[in-house]
Amino acid sequence: MDMSANEQSDWHGMQTPVLFNHHVPLEINSTTIQHIDLNPIESTPKAVANGERVLILTPLRDASEYINKYFDLLSELTYPHGLIDLAFLVGDSTDDTIAVLAAELDRVQKRTDKIPFRSAKIIEKDFGVHHHQDVEDRHGFAAQGPRRKAIGKARNYLLYSALQPEHSWVYWRDVDIVDSPSAILEDFMAHDRDILVPNIWFHRYENGVDVEGRFDYNSWQESETGLALAASLGKDVILVEGYKEYDTQRTYMAKKGNWRENKDEEMPLDGIGGVNILVKADVHRSGINFPSYSFENQAETEGFAKMAKRAGYGVYGLPNYVVWHIDTDEKPGNA
Repeated sequence: MDMSANEQSDWHGMQTPVLFNHHVPLEINSTTIQHIDLNPIESTPKAVANGERVLILTPLRDASEYINKYFDLLSELTYPHGLIDLAFLVGDSTDDTIAVLAAELDRVQKRTDKIPFRSAKIIEKDFGVHHHQDVEDRHGFAAQGPRRKAIGKARNYLLYSALQPEHSWVYWRDVDIVDSPSAILEDFMAHDRDILVPNIWFHRYENGVDVEGRFDYNSWQESETGLALAASLGKDVILVEGYKEYDTQRTYMAKKGNWRENKDEEMPLDGIGGVNILVKADVHRSGINFPSYSFENQAETEGFAKMAKRAGYGVYGLPNYVVWHIDTDEKPGNA
């Protein structure tokens, strides 16, 4: 080797490196080829510090009257809005949902403060759903199986249309929430759970006193009675909670908890409701979605929980962490 005197002095006592079968890096210049590395995408309790992206998903049908309040609450979220993407699926609506939604999004995204979100997407897809949105039709026993299947399908269309490689978390949030903590994302992320839901109650005043009604009976722990009942049914029958037709004797999170107590207390669950769900994005990427068919005699969010647990993921609820839903004037069933 040709070396100067100084190089020879520096090299003295060192071994000569030898490269065997050296390969020049492969350079790809085609603009039609994209490389996506999911390895750095994590869902951690330090999401804000790590700059983890959140996807908020909300399916909508005949929801125009709730949209203004929805955005009021969304604007109060303390998680950095520059890390949040919004996506909505509007389907089978007969009112002005899409117009009101578009106008509200335009209003929010035009702001010059820290309220605008990183991006927003509106997806339209009709599924041929014809039941009415009044309480009797929506929550009558006969409507539950077909209704839950349809909602499951809508959730899946929304998920697969909106989830991007950069997303670490998926936050499912219903449009008809009337009150929730502004730090709910950070609060939930701190638990580092694959799937986490709060308790869902509603305000109802009787003689000037809030009865603090319990709304969501879809978040539950399985029972021997429930398992035996499912085993006695056909594989395509969907069990629905809160109706005398199916007395499962499951333990409902809605009947437990107190918002005045420790909000971080956890409760393992076998079924969950869909009003407010935080999911690590890799759970969805692994194929865990909302069955629009009977999966272990459950569908939609309850089927999602069953599927997640079958795959080894953890499903938990926070009985003392309350998100307030509208009062739908529903009558109690067997729950």
